[in-house]
Amino acid sequence: MHNFRELKVWQAGIQICKSIYQVAHIFPATERYGLTSQITRSAVSIPSNIAEGCGRKSGKEFQHFLSIALGSAYELETQIIIANELSYIPDEQLKQLTIQITEIQKMLSGLRNTLST
Repeated sequence: MHNFRELKVWQAGIQICKSIYQVAHIFPATERYGLTSQITRSAVSIPSNIAEGCGRKSGKEFQHFLSIALGSAYELETQIIIANELSYIPDEQLKQLTIQITEIQKMLSGLRNTLST
């Protein structure tokens, strides 16, 4: 249906993934199976669901996978807030990540809305 690699929202999803992996790398070892795992899975889910949706036959299916990606973006936002509250992510880094995630949320919502018309 679409070449996912050309979508700016997919590219932004890859960038947030890279940022999250860099941040999660410094989390305490005790979080390896907790928050570290959750936060990286949420981040990976964003571009992965965009790509999977691109491979579907209909716009409605693509829209569904964009909704899943959007949910993962909101989940990721919550997890970085928790990481900040636990002092794993400094305030300035939280601010930068939040800006990236908010932009992805807007892009996903916009693309999803475009498909619904």
